[in-house]
Amino acid sequence: MTDLYLQDWRGWTPHRDAGNEARLDTRDKPAGAAIPSLLRRRLNLIGRAVCDMLLDLDPAADHVVLHASRHGDGDRTLEMLYALNAGDPLSPARFGLSVHNAIVGVYSIASGNRRSQQAVAASGGEWAALVAEARGYLADGESRVLMVFGDQPVPERFAEYAPATPSAAVVLQLGSERKPGARRLEESPADVDTPAPQPLDVIDWLMAGDQALACPMARRRWQLVGEP
Repeated sequence: MTDLYLQDWRGWTPHRDAGNEARLDTRDKPAGAAIPSLLRRRLNLIGRAVCDMLLDLDPAADHVVLHASRHGDGDRTLEMLYALNAGDPLSPARFGLSVHNAIVGVYSIASGNRRSQQAVAASGGEWAALVAEARGYLADGESRVLMVFGDQPVPERFAEYAPATPSAAVVLQLGSERKPGARRLEESPADVDTPAPQPLDVIDWLMAGDQALACPMARRRWQLVGEP
């Protein structure tokens, strides 16, 4: 099995104190400065944060990007459903920005990244799906991949049907070779009864450095091994 090494990461959430962690942005409104204004205004807060983090980790925009979100942009989807119910026409642009690959699509246009880009949703198994996809790309010869996990609260109308989801996004740069400062991502079986990991959980796990992150759907857990 291909070894995975965490080479670097960036995170965004207004729900944590960054302390001395320079890789975590805790502003309420990320700037989205890496994206031209014409495209930036199409993105929600998660989208702006993700694009900034991707280009910070990969200025040349030549890495494979894997993106996961459990709920996507529920607000846009709900607005379109209201429009349909009222008999109003749908906006193609609004529809295009509501799908799960919208953020990486805007990022690709703005950055010129033409590498493979994947978007997944796995009903709570997003983290496990991302790790599996990353391992596959690295096994096929990619030197590194960027793994994006982001989500925001679902619209209030559906809040009782979904787990509470704090706004957060995280981007990890993974490779198959250990480089200075990299830590190995150790995976092992685990039969756990815990909530599905969300982006904020991944940020907490990265900042703690010595704890395990578990996914009950995949029955697996992950731990960072080695000195940073």
